[in-house]
Amino acid sequence: MASRFLLRRMSRVVKPSLTHRSCSHLLEPSRHTEFSENTSSSPRSLISASRNFCSCPPNLDNDSQVPAAVDYGSLLQEDEFHRVANSTIHDLQEKFEDYGDYVQVDGFDVDYGNEVLTLKMGALGTYVLNKQTPNRQIWLSSPVSGPSRFDWDQNAQAWIYRRTKANLLELLEEEFEQLCGEPIDLSSNS
Repeated sequence: MASRFLLRRMSRVVKPSLTHRSCSHLLEPSRHTEFSENTSSSPRSLISASRNFCSCPPNLDNDSQVPAAVDYGSLLQEDEFHRVANSTIHDLQEKFEDYGDYVQVDGFDVDYGNEVLTLKMGALGTYVLNKQTPNRQIWLSSPVSGPSRFDWDQNAQAWIYRRTKANLLELLEEEFEQLCGEPIDLSSNS
């Protein structure tokens, strides 16, 4: 009787959708422990039967948004990270200021302070870019796509969001055109 109660409680805690198909048998009583309504099971046998949990990962589709593995050998040294990140953020600041001169957006304002670049677009929202030195990342907060963390990709020579493979500059170009109706070129060195 106690074992059925325990299993019923366990089945409420462990959601079937989160368990791996091959692990579903672990929610059933152990084959080595016999339960009977007539015999009282010892607490030890109940505990051993209740400790059968699955450590198998859930099934993941190839298209799921799982971040790519980090190759720590390819991380920039701190001084190189600062050089690349500062260059990127300062270039963006200049291009945002130029963009603000010809786009008609009330409340458009660019501010850089304490190594944080903030772009206010009035009612359209606010963008925030900043460096995260310990992770060697540039973090973006976007009113369109939300938060993202970009790593420097040596091969592409670009800041890439590993989860979606998005390029920082291309993402900003798409979102600005979507919000303001005017294209912006952030990729060129002009």
